[in-house]
Amino acid sequence: MSSSATETPLGFEPRRVVITGGDSGIGKATAVRLAAPGRQIAITWHEDEDGAQRTAEEVRSKGAEVHVRRLDLGEPQNGSAVVDELATAMGGIDALVLVSGTGTSELLLDMEYERWRHTLAVDLDGAFCCLQAGARHMVKGGTGGRIVAITSVHEHQPRVGAAPYCASKGGLGLLVKVAALELAEHGITVNAVAPGEIATPMTGQEDESVMQGKERPGIPVARPGDAREIAATVEFLVGPDAAYVNGASWAVDGGMLQMGPQAGSHLQSDDWRRP
Repeated sequence: MSSSATETPLGFEPRRVVITGGDSGIGKATAVRLAAPGRQIAITWHEDEDGAQRTAEEVRSKGAEVHVRRLDLGEPQNGSAVVDELATAMGGIDALVLVSGTGTSELLLDMEYERWRHTLAVDLDGAFCCLQAGARHMVKGGTGGRIVAITSVHEHQPRVGAAPYCASKGGLGLLVKVAALELAEHGITVNAVAPGEIATPMTGQEDESVMQGKERPGIPVARPGDAREIAATVEFLVGPDAAYVNGASWAVDGGMLQMGPQAGSHLQSDDWRRP
């Protein structure tokens, strides 16, 4: 084992951060949360260039330097190339947050193979390519690093109509664990954040308050989550205080996973609250 595993400083500072999928939702909230004077924040976008530029404006307003690139993980190896390009632009990478993803809402018996493959290409293959590239730059830099993958509660539990999404998020969760083992000797920690229902464009709730008119009987806290609540968890995991957190999957879901098979974000009744 290299000596860097025992020398990772508690004062680690994520000065150069890459966030995939930073044009909206969790990626945008994370970019804004991590922005600060002296930091470089790199974000990628796939379809919403205007959204990426709005994120960039907010990041700049907090005193950080920003880099913006388009990334289409339908061709997963694009992830390697874009991460390499951003590493060159920033002079290295200290933290990598993998947010980009896509999903499905279709029964597996009705699904075309191409739809299956596209979801896995983006959510799993693309994440692997970005993770591998980012890790190589961190190892080369020699000062450790942080990698956080945004998975889902469906890393842990299935959902009808989401076969490729669940398969890819489950696979990404185990990729995180393997990477956590292999990269620890280089002072690099790797963790997952597994959100429940979050008010984002992906769930059709962009820029909506989660505290008003959002009753969710099947979630113990009875509401969706806010993207900023995910970003706060990511901020901890990429910071100095999380130096001993490695290979973990942090569920940020209002307690949904604790309900097991009896509930979920789609339930319409509070009957479960009574014996």
